[in-house]
Amino acid sequence: MSEEPDMALDSTRVAATELETVVGARLPEGERAAAGRLAALAQFYIDDPFTHLETARARLGLDRTEFARHLELFDSVPELRRAVTQGPTGKYWDNTFLPLEASGAIDAVLAGRTAFPHRVGLYPGPTCMFRCSFCIRVTGARYEARSVTPGNEMFAALIDEAPTDDPYRFYLSGGLEPLTNPGLGELITHAAGRGFRLSCYSNSFALTEQALTRQPGLWDLHALRTSLYGTDEAEYQATTTKKGAYERVKNNIKNLLRMRRDRGSDLRVGFNYVVLPGQVARLHRLIDLFAEINEAAPDRPVDFLTLREDYSGEPDGRISPAERAELQETLLAFEEYAARRTPTLNVDYGYALNSLRQGKETKLLRITPQTMRPAAHPQVAVQVDVLGDVYLYREAGFPGLPGADRYIAGRVTPQTGLREVIGKYLAEDPHIVPAQGDEFFLDGFDQAVTARLSQLEADTGAGWAAHRGLLHHTGPVASAEERR
Repeated sequence: MSEEPDMALDSTRVAATELETVVGARLPEGERAAAGRLAALAQFYIDDPFTHLETARARLGLDRTEFARHLELFDSVPELRRAVTQGPTGKYWDNTFLPLEASGAIDAVLAGRTAFPHRVGLYPGPTCMFRCSFCIRVTGARYEARSVTPGNEMFAALIDEAPTDDPYRFYLSGGLEPLTNPGLGELITHAAGRGFRLSCYSNSFALTEQALTRQPGLWDLHALRTSLYGTDEAEYQATTTKKGAYERVKNNIKNLLRMRRDRGSDLRVGFNYVVLPGQVARLHRLIDLFAEINEAAPDRPVDFLTLREDYSGEPDGRISPAERAELQETLLAFEEYAARRTPTLNVDYGYALNSLRQGKETKLLRITPQTMRPAAHPQVAVQVDVLGDVYLYREAGFPGLPGADRYIAGRVTPQTGLREVIGKYLAEDPHIVPAQGDEFFLDGFDQAVTARLSQLEADTGAGWAAHRGLLHHTGPVASAEERR
């Protein structure tokens, strides 16, 4: 290898020719002719992280022996890896692919091996006070009140069963609203006692001072993630059908920040917000809202914002060039505005918005019934509701939802733990036949995992098992939760 004074540049932000130059300087003298092809290979995966290796080989015009040598060279040049993981589609690698591979969950899925899930969503809410326009919940559907106490006992036993090597294994969400469970605080404290750092996804309507006093275990959360449904009263009511919800949620978070400061709590407080087509111009209102909320505790402001997109109604998952340009311009202006008004706010743009803000034309990943996996991926993630039903996809965990029962792997009971449920499910060699519309049971994470697993299987089937997926974890990989 030739010596270079500084190879630590961010090669994702330089032109392809510059990356080729950097790569050439890294290669042995006799291999430097491969630099251009290696830079091109990196670009394939920057553009589309789900590229199959055989597709890449064909595009490079290499035979199998030549391509195998190029893959070995690729692994030897850290700038190539960095170009992929720090590029516009890098969130797929850092947030999902590499942590999952490091955990062993990917190997377990591909081998059909029983394993305790890498991520477990606990859905403890028996009901919800909102009737959101976008929600797939059956109107009025709820769990019977008598199911809550045995459900909480089941959740506690599930937490006791779980390996403790990953503090972020569990999170609280829905389904229905977690804060409608009167035993939620005790459950959180129980999990914290085993070393688990839970995040709770909530609408925060019920997060009053009285609730925080009544359920002190809520302070044992690692993070509270409030889903925002608008930036004023009219938007909130139009979405949730709940009059006064906007002011109540806003005041609840203000009070939470004050109480957090006074208690010296480590609880992280943030928001989730979905950007809809035609609404990008409203993004700056989020920062105005956070700046107002921060006035309640200027020394302990809102910690984070998670932005996601919903362009599911757009043809082929693409947005128009005009809207893409508007969205990129708005995101850049949003970043500048946030830096001025809320300088400590950490913004996570997720898969697609991160690409758009870097100017890349993004086609949103779209799984169809034809590309859904017959057994899903329970070693990676499942969701468990208050009855103990184990759902394979995150958007399926609603009571009475038509078709969702196809995606129940089994039920956790006092006699049957979660690992046993997964083992029995896999032993049956399941082949779920999806119906049209079942793809909407998958959220963005489920879709990314599904596409990645199919990619890895294709690479392995083509004889590239040693290099499947192009990149592999190298040593410890921080989870998305740890980086936040």
